[in-house]
Amino acid sequence: MSISPATLSHLPLLLLLLLLLLPTSSLSKTFLVRVHHDSKPSIFPTHKHWYESTLTSLSPTTTTTTDQTPSRIIHTYDTIFHGFSAKLSPLQAKNLESLSGIVAVIPEQIRKLETTRSPEFLGLKTTDSAGLLKESDFGSDFVIGVIDTGIWPERQSFNDRDLGPVPGKWKGECVSGKDFPTTSCNRKLIGARYFSDGYEATNGKMNETTEYRSPRDSDGHGTHTASIAAGRYVFPASTLGYARGVAAGMAPKARLAAYKVCWNAGCYDSDILAAFDAAVRDGVDVVSLSVGGVVVPYYLDAIAIGAFGASDAGVFVSASAGNGGPGGLTVTNVAPWVTTVGAGTLDRDFPANVKLGNGKVIPGVSVYGGPGLAPGRLYPLIYAGNEGSDGYSSSLCLEGSLDPSFVKNKIVLCDRGINSRAAKGEVVQKAGGIGMILANGVFDGEGLVADCHVIPATAVGASSGDEIRKYITSASKSKSPPTATIQFQGTRLHVRPAPVVASFSARGPNPETPEILKPDIIAPGLNILAAWPDRVGPSGLPSDKRQTEFNILSGTSMACPHVSGLAALLKAAHPEWSPAAIRSALMTTAYTVDNRGGTIGDESTGNSSTVMDFGAGHVHPQKAMDPGLVYDMNSYDYVDFLCNSNYTTKNIQTITRKNADCRGAKKAGHIGNLNYPSLTAVFQQYGRRKMSTHFIRAATNVGDANAVYQVAVKPPSGTLVTVKPEKLVFRRVGQRLSFLVRVEAVAVKLTPGSSSTKSGSIVWSDGKHVVTSPLVITMQTPL
Repeated sequence: MSISPATLSHLPLLLLLLLLLLPTSSLSKTFLVRVHHDSKPSIFPTHKHWYESTLTSLSPTTTTTTDQTPSRIIHTYDTIFHGFSAKLSPLQAKNLESLSGIVAVIPEQIRKLETTRSPEFLGLKTTDSAGLLKESDFGSDFVIGVIDTGIWPERQSFNDRDLGPVPGKWKGECVSGKDFPTTSCNRKLIGARYFSDGYEATNGKMNETTEYRSPRDSDGHGTHTASIAAGRYVFPASTLGYARGVAAGMAPKARLAAYKVCWNAGCYDSDILAAFDAAVRDGVDVVSLSVGGVVVPYYLDAIAIGAFGASDAGVFVSASAGNGGPGGLTVTNVAPWVTTVGAGTLDRDFPANVKLGNGKVIPGVSVYGGPGLAPGRLYPLIYAGNEGSDGYSSSLCLEGSLDPSFVKNKIVLCDRGINSRAAKGEVVQKAGGIGMILANGVFDGEGLVADCHVIPATAVGASSGDEIRKYITSASKSKSPPTATIQFQGTRLHVRPAPVVASFSARGPNPETPEILKPDIIAPGLNILAAWPDRVGPSGLPSDKRQTEFNILSGTSMACPHVSGLAALLKAAHPEWSPAAIRSALMTTAYTVDNRGGTIGDESTGNSSTVMDFGAGHVHPQKAMDPGLVYDMNSYDYVDFLCNSNYTTKNIQTITRKNADCRGAKKAGHIGNLNYPSLTAVFQQYGRRKMSTHFIRAATNVGDANAVYQVAVKPPSGTLVTVKPEKLVFRRVGQRLSFLVRVEAVAVKLTPGSSSTKSGSIVWSDGKHVVTSPLVITMQTPL
């Protein structure tokens, strides 16, 4: 077929006409529709009938899909969210939003997964006669709902030996599907569901040769996170011979419910919201969500909306902070009713050092369990970026970028980025290489992640990568070509310093609400051993046919379920505590000092980390069981917070389902007066020399009946901080007393558009309990 020059000249016009002639659904996407639940006309027997009629009532030209059938409802929601999701064109969405009874029409986001020794490192020892595990009976009658990629129920981490009957409050079910009969559930895994309609509405019917249309996990992520939260004790446990010992979750007797929402193409908001809706209806006590994405206003954020509904129902929600670190403003899942968890290291690592031909030893880490390199032998070493026709692709060891004639029988240095770390080793292997060194980029810094490689391989930091490249360049010019080997040293315990903030862990400040410090806390998230499914190799690569019952992964995805499990233990020990009280207990008892006695470090730089990295600090489970005081909140406190955030009444109703009268909230306070366990102020200097603000907080006594707390203030540098009163005298458990914190700050010299952040603390103590709140002051100079 030939195209004339005249036709080519009119191509843009032809494309426009083609777009106009296409059915509108070819330009459509999924929207979440919040409705006034009580607005259903009595003529409709159910809300779903009303929703379907509402869609049909839109003009025919905007309600047809490619096969000329009416737009169909994907999910209906009736517990924490009233409404439905549907595939709509932008015009449909606009028309729908104008109809009576519609509160909001929210575009769907696509989320991504945020990808032992933990109990011992956290002080949870089974031999203790008292403590959090004993007090909570290991979380026996509490249910953790894990919203993730599903679960592999046959793992020993999910056995139900010696567990009592399923809690009577449980209303959930075990939904059968491909390779997942209802008998897959037991007294440990008491519920399992899957939600794929949102995924398929965008991507078409799933490929059931690569995915299970059932709660069964074809990825591994959900199995791993579920066992971190509530895995049973399993011995022996290891991954390819590494991290040998007992595997256990945080709440070994807690019950699990798996809600599968993540598929090969991602995790879709419509499915996530359906999972939240089902989990709360089923009766979970905790929701664990190791899924993240972009930060948007809360009324456009399905996770924030779903989490609010869960919190409003008394369910604690823990979510991963994201893996966008070490850069600032990268933290996700930042709503104040969500406990946002960053990642720290354990006191365990897996050294695999590089020995260069010049005798220099470069530190690295790896989990490699296959045939090793010959002891004492050095192998030819090359940098992949020097060997391909496309230097950029080859430097990253992308698929097909390496020339076997240069790579064969050599160790190859690859740069981190674009494809997965394990995939780079596979590329080297296919080209005939015998080993790989994976070098961090500048942005990754010195943080190291141990991977289950398919080839002898190790990871090194950015500065080490530079050193190896320099050695290759200098040695190549000499009579002694560059050589190296990798020395695998297995598992090393009692590493110091620990914990350290993981390089990848997302950092503050909070992009949506700078006045709320996020992340809230950090928990173990680097090189975590947990359960793993069959049919998925430990590297995650399709070609990896190895099987292992446990795998070692890193990410805030792994940190989040640690806190989810701890929340279940705290709820079991203190059934009367609200989600806000549990978060407060975890935050005010967290620590900021490592096992060498210094401030927790930053893995990416080797320097000390800050509150923007670790929030209130690293979780301390035993102290959280008896925090002394908590900063409690209810749903109406969050409504006041949204009012003071200048959200409209309709925005607030979209999030909370509550009719807000913001006049009282705005008159009574400001955004910083949310009764949060941390205190954060942002000052816009505007040429002013002195600025001031105040915080009002209310502490609830959950310690001894008669207790007197004295305050100690560590002001951020350059500020004057006063607390009134300086003493809180409690006469009974449950008593709530208020105090005021006034902060005066002096302007600092800043270039336009820049900022300066300083931190201190407010500490209340009765001689037995120490209740610590970070106090953060940010000075900004507008452009």
